[in-house]
Amino acid sequence: MLSKQYWLDKDIQKMMGNILRYGVMSSAICVVAGGIIFLMNQGQQIPEYHHFLGAKTQLRGLSGILTGVRHLDGDAIIQLGVALLIATPITRVFFSIFAFALEKDFLYVSISILVLSIIIFSMLNKMAG
Repeated sequence: MLSKQYWLDKDIQKMMGNILRYGVMSSAICVVAGGIIFLMNQGQQIPEYHHFLGAKTQLRGLSGILTGVRHLDGDAIIQLGVALLIATPITRVFFSIFAFALEKDFLYVSISILVLSIIIFSMLNKMAG
């Protein structure tokens, strides 16, 4: 007979897999949709490969990205897809904290909290790029 803990572990693993799966799929959909909109609006422009410009200044923060998405800016929608892709494993680490707490595995709870803290610290101090 299977214990209830077995089903809890299996359900948690399934939910973690779904977090990764749906995060990557939604990111891909965003990037493809943004790429299509970008090409429809700016596909005829000749690219300048002499200078690398990078992302627009307003697209380097979440508020600027969301503003651009509301205006159906292709660049902003692509950036949203990239942000979703970055947020996917962070969400998984956050969910892992609760999953390990349910299993009463406090060593892994503390390790997950440490990993999440390092990620948040590096993002807030602009060490991530």
